[in-house]
Amino acid sequence: MCARDHERVERMERTNPDEAGSSDVAMKHARSAPADNRADPATPAPAARTMTTFSPADEEKRRGVRRMKLTATGLLLFVAVVYVLAKWASHEGAGVWADYVAAAAEAGMVGAMADWFAVTALFRHPLGLPIPHTAIIPTKKDQLGISLGEFVGENFLSQDVVRQRLRAVGIGSRLGVWLADPDHADRVTAELSAALRGALTVLRDSDVQAIVGEAITRRADAQEIAPGIGKMLEKIVADGGHKRVVDLIVTRAHDWLVLHDEQVMDAVQGGAPGWTPRFVDKKVGERVYKELLRFVTEMRDMPSHPARGALDRFLTDFASDLQSDTETRARIERLKGEVLGRGEVQDLIASAWTSVRSMIVSAAEDERSELRLRVRASLLSLGARMAVDAKLQAKVDGWVEGAAVYVVTTYRGEITSLITDTVASWDAEHTTKKIEAHIGRDLQFIRINGTVVGSLVGLLIYAVSRGLGA
Repeated sequence: MCARDHERVERMERTNPDEAGSSDVAMKHARSAPADNRADPATPAPAARTMTTFSPADEEKRRGVRRMKLTATGLLLFVAVVYVLAKWASHEGAGVWADYVAAAAEAGMVGAMADWFAVTALFRHPLGLPIPHTAIIPTKKDQLGISLGEFVGENFLSQDVVRQRLRAVGIGSRLGVWLADPDHADRVTAELSAALRGALTVLRDSDVQAIVGEAITRRADAQEIAPGIGKMLEKIVADGGHKRVVDLIVTRAHDWLVLHDEQVMDAVQGGAPGWTPRFVDKKVGERVYKELLRFVTEMRDMPSHPARGALDRFLTDFASDLQSDTETRARIERLKGEVLGRGEVQDLIASAWTSVRSMIVSAAEDERSELRLRVRASLLSLGARMAVDAKLQAKVDGWVEGAAVYVVTTYRGEITSLITDTVASWDAEHTTKKIEAHIGRDLQFIRINGTVVGSLVGLLIYAVSRGLGA
């Protein structure tokens, strides 16, 4: 606070302590406001801008207040004239009735003036005099905002009030009935699809690919795969699941041998020593080819072939070694590290995200896609269950209540500060005028009622006094 602000506060404290306190609170808010708002006074905050303008409805209410002020003031002048005339008539000997009228009119004036003072004191100093505890709204604006914020926080943002109100609403059952409507389910499905497409569009492929690649690599490094592979292989062999693979391999091997007989015999002849005669090499090649073809054919046609049994035993032993043999497990881990470390594998892992994203986006855009149809069916099923299942309704209500209570209890200070800060940012003069425009018309009825009630009470008191005196 600068020296000029200090002088202003000290001067206001000497003249009106209440107003000085209000101004000091306003200055604190001004100091905490952003610098750009203070630098340009021509651009007020949204809340302040709201309280410095009057809408056509506000202007109409202000005209109504002025009319009611004229009515109340006119009634005060009327009883004043009645009082003067009644006193004159009493002085001229008109009779006792004039005294009764004068007493009633006198009390009516007192009641009207008292209520005029009370109503005026809310908005300004009566007759411009700095009477203590007047002009309550402009001088106590910030304190009223703080009190209003505390009142809202204690009576509307408490845990019990929130739970009771939400429980009375029955969100679970209402949400179930709403979701059970096919039109609403279509709407929610469309909104979810749009949100999913938006989220996938915002995400950068490079970031997601890096995350996916790192996650897969880290998880693979952290977990040993040999025992799992061994258990899976053991179950496959026990169930005979590998036999179809063996059948496929030996069938393809037989077909290949039939189509490439010359190549096989040439390969055998090419491996023979140079000093052997050619006809011997040819005979050996033909013999080897025939034996190889016979072996593969028998293995293909005989499910109980010894080679098949040997393969079963080998796979069984290998599955056991994968689970229990330390050396075998270590070799598998080294192989896993080498495979994952290859650039081709990393590129394959990273490119998987692109394929997945494209697939999801296409499914989200297509109204007849399996994804959207399943989501819609799930929403309809969930809504139907929630509409009749009391336990599910209670669970949903509990989730909603818990979330609402968490928000209220965690951010109650921020919510109530919205009220206090907004009120503190309002201009005192315009705030007073706007409040007066909204409630001033009803307050003028207090003046009218004070005039009428005062007259009746004064008449009653005068009548009782005369009766007791007689």
